[in-house]
Amino acid sequence: MAAGTDVLAVAAAELGARESPPGSNRVLYNTWYYGREVSGSAYPWCMAFVQWCYDRAGAALPFKTASCGALLRWYREHQPDCLTRDPVAGDIVIFDFPGGKAVDHTGIFERMQGDSVVTVDGNTGTLSDADGGAVLRRVRAASLVAAYIHPREIEEEEMKRYQTMEEIEREAPWAAETVRRLTAAGALRGTDAGLDLTTDMLRVLVIHERLGLYQ
Repeated sequence: MAAGTDVLAVAAAELGARESPPGSNRVLYNTWYYGREVSGSAYPWCMAFVQWCYDRAGAALPFKTASCGALLRWYREHQPDCLTRDPVAGDIVIFDFPGGKAVDHTGIFERMQGDSVVTVDGNTGTLSDADGGAVLRRVRAASLVAAYIHPREIEEEEMKRYQTMEEIEREAPWAAETVRRLTAAGALRGTDAGLDLTTDMLRVLVIHERLGLYQ
């Protein structure tokens, strides 16, 4: 997994990016997340921005979601060791602002500044912490932080995702015949992104075929 400083560098390079038009939620990060252009009140994008930054840094998060609460629940249930009290650059910050939902917003940790936390956030602004329509550097009281998440480092091979048959034939030829047969039989159809298979998934498919489970 890429170092947290790489994630932070990706985020900082986006400072100043804004929705177009304002209030539309029409933004690059949502287009990447949903695979199409979206707009409207159903598509807030602070978490989509965090997911995009990690993906661009070569460190895609293990749980893809546009919900701050869903990501926090996933880490609490599946990788609680990633919750930390000592964040480092590039970690994920989950905020809980007064009133409203249990968690409201997310950003990427840059540094502590006294009793405040400095983050780079998507969909924030001076008039709205959690729905401001811009990528900005924000300074907030650390008491507003619900959790810091330090994503676990994952071996590059385990994080590799294969989207096409050509990728599998080139980089994982040992699984190519299995995937080809399952695809031809209609048992393997993939997602909007393509086949979307990790190395571990390929191993499972090959093992199951060798056991005769697909006959």
